[in-house]
Amino acid sequence: GFVSAPHYLCIHGHFYQPPRENPWLEAIEMQDSAHPYHDWNERIAAECYAPNAAARVLDEADRIVDLANNYERISFNFGPTLLSWMAEHDPEAYDSVLEGDRRGAERFGGHGPAIAQVYNHMILPLANARDRKTQVRWGLRDFESRFGRKPEGMWLAETAADTECLELLAEEGIRFTILAPSQARRVRRIGGRAWKDVSGGRVDPSMAYEAKLPSGRKLALFFYDGPISQGIAFEGILENGERFAARLKEAFADGRDHPQLVHVATDGETYGHHHRQGEKALAYAVRVLDSDPAVRLTVYGEFLDLHPPTHEAEIHDRSSWSCVHGVDRWWKDCGCNSGGHPGWNQKWRTPLRNALDWLRDSLAPVWEERAGILLRDPWDARDAYIDVLLDRSSPSLDAWFERHAKRALSPPERVEALRLLEIQRYAMLMHTSCGWFFDELSGIETVQVIQYAGRAIQLAVDSLGWNAEAEFVERLREAKSNIPEHADGAVVWAKMVKPAIVDLAKVAAHFAVHSLFETYGTRSTIYCYDVVREDQKRTRSGRQKLLVGRARFISRITGEAETLSYGVLHLGDHNVQAGVRAYGGSQRYDALATDARAALEQGELAQCIRLLDREFGGTTYSIRSLFRDEQRRTMKIVLRQTLTEAEGRMRRIYETNEPLMRFLAGIGTPVPSVLRTAAELVLNADLRRAATAEAPDPSSIRELLEKAASEGINLEDAAVGLALSEAIERGLRALVTAPGEAASLRNLAALVETAALVPDPSDFSGAQDVWWRLRKTLAAPNGLAGEEREEWLHAFREVGSALGMKVDER
Repeated sequence: GFVSAPHYLCIHGHFYQPPRENPWLEAIEMQDSAHPYHDWNERIAAECYAPNAAARVLDEADRIVDLANNYERISFNFGPTLLSWMAEHDPEAYDSVLEGDRRGAERFGGHGPAIAQVYNHMILPLANARDRKTQVRWGLRDFESRFGRKPEGMWLAETAADTECLELLAEEGIRFTILAPSQARRVRRIGGRAWKDVSGGRVDPSMAYEAKLPSGRKLALFFYDGPISQGIAFEGILENGERFAARLKEAFADGRDHPQLVHVATDGETYGHHHRQGEKALAYAVRVLDSDPAVRLTVYGEFLDLHPPTHEAEIHDRSSWSCVHGVDRWWKDCGCNSGGHPGWNQKWRTPLRNALDWLRDSLAPVWEERAGILLRDPWDARDAYIDVLLDRSSPSLDAWFERHAKRALSPPERVEALRLLEIQRYAMLMHTSCGWFFDELSGIETVQVIQYAGRAIQLAVDSLGWNAEAEFVERLREAKSNIPEHADGAVVWAKMVKPAIVDLAKVAAHFAVHSLFETYGTRSTIYCYDVVREDQKRTRSGRQKLLVGRARFISRITGEAETLSYGVLHLGDHNVQAGVRAYGGSQRYDALATDARAALEQGELAQCIRLLDREFGGTTYSIRSLFRDEQRRTMKIVLRQTLTEAEGRMRRIYETNEPLMRFLAGIGTPVPSVLRTAAELVLNADLRRAATAEAPDPSSIRELLEKAASEGINLEDAAVGLALSEAIERGLRALVTAPGEAASLRNLAALVETAALVPDPSDFSGAQDVWWRLRKTLAAPNGLAGEEREEWLHAFREVGSALGMKVDER
């Protein structure tokens, strides 16, 4: 065997996304820049996380011969906040990551490929001691709960480290971490006296090193191969799997007299998102390397067992992998940025860091005093709060309070305790590294961390009676934007943070307005809020609609709850006026419902509006008050009639002039823009309808595509390809429960061939995954025998062939 081979290879992927959840909704709202996907997490999951769970291995004819789970053969870490999103929104990819770790452990002598990560990607050398410890403990606990084992290694955000960070990892039982070669300061043989300066990336990356820490503890350090890692990320090595494998093997040096480890580390998103189809190059390379008797694929834990460090190393304190100035990128204008904005500066980084540090440090003593009334040890309780984040069920909460409360707490006291712990959660989330990484104060990642601060401030007002907003905003004012209309941090707060703040009244307003357009049940959920509707009265008069109701609104995060009454008047189109107030008792509520209804039915619209104003005077709400996704859905409903009328007019223009347009296209004469616009609108609308039908008809879609081609019309709707991909995947998933007829499978094969003709090509990866899994389980479909069974299997193979799979024609 090749257990004793002196050449070891390890590829590490750091999989992470900036958190994108709205802090008040605990969910990601629609992000238009990710179209045709809902948001960037969804898009990157489709381009990277899922493809790496089933990476295509191709034969010489570019047919798929295998789907490889790359997570089995590489070392990797996933950000806990990203895994939390994946578990809910992409469970198949999430399960594949966990499965990759389990199978990898079988491959690598019991050492799973996954390592932990500090919880929310905080730059630990810039954090205070308490936050460092909680970040590490939350990261470890999150890992254990998902992977079912203790991690051997831990990834530090941006590999940012100092001696205190290494000490903390060792203290918490971590065996190793991975650093950039530029972070190594000096090395020497264990037991030797003379140190060798290896600054500037001159460290030999082919072995493990030992950090001897001031406490006497030890931690293993791996400094990845810088040039190859750079080449993978930025120099096109991933364009070809063979070249990737060859480049890794070239790094072994004949002159070394020790077992060599060639290892690289990049963002995991390099494989598929930053480099399209990079996951295929990775799958090919590890397959080639795995079959090479001169090389052994490994992971860090296994290599440490086989070849413990013979040398020790010291690092440059406050160093990282993505800032040549150490960790300056996350607190000052060091010159590191994303590029593409000449003339911009990042002087805003220092006042932003100062404002957030001030908020954290000012909150701490007030928070500790108040939390100490309810909790045995407030900071210990904070460290353990990760158990609640992982499981918010009643039994989990009961067990947590049993361990950490000073006594049995009343329901209001439990709400208060949870609010207090959420303050600390957001005080850490607001230090997520992404807030400083990019170029501009008003960028989405920076606004995100300021929103986290907004949530912490809101909770502090509610729980501590301490309002830090005015002073915090004054400190933000010192952070200057590069974009004149955004001016400074105070303007960013006013424009992008303040309007986003949600309370129970705003949830009630959303519920009230949305109830005009969608029907809620007696019990419903709006993001992280439960709603129990107690009463609702509807009245309609012509185009006007009136809704008066009351409901109980409950936060699933803190348990806080309130019964609120609401009134909403729809005047037609987008004109909606709504009000919300604390429920004032049945007499007042019934009087409003009766009087407002009577006014509307009698045509006294002004009187109806006056009644609502008097009852809900002050803040009024409208369609603008809806959360973003429902706002879009609601406006589609509102616009439906208008768009139908506009499309009808355009359709008449198109149908009247279609022969003329074909003639003009035939003689090479440009079609007048008004006719072209009508044709594009109608054909795109028809194609979109055909693609999003429950069972899309291939011949209808092909006819539309041919018509557009003959008339020289552009079809540019990326959503069409996505809709067809989903329809094909849906058709295949249906086979799990009912094989159906061979004819329906042949129709599915035709749909695949038709979808391939769409200008913005369909991504068949989801359908390919399902077909691959089904190919064995459906070898003998239930209820089919003889000739009928053979016909069905032949049709199933036709679908696979159309999807680009290598099909066994037995």
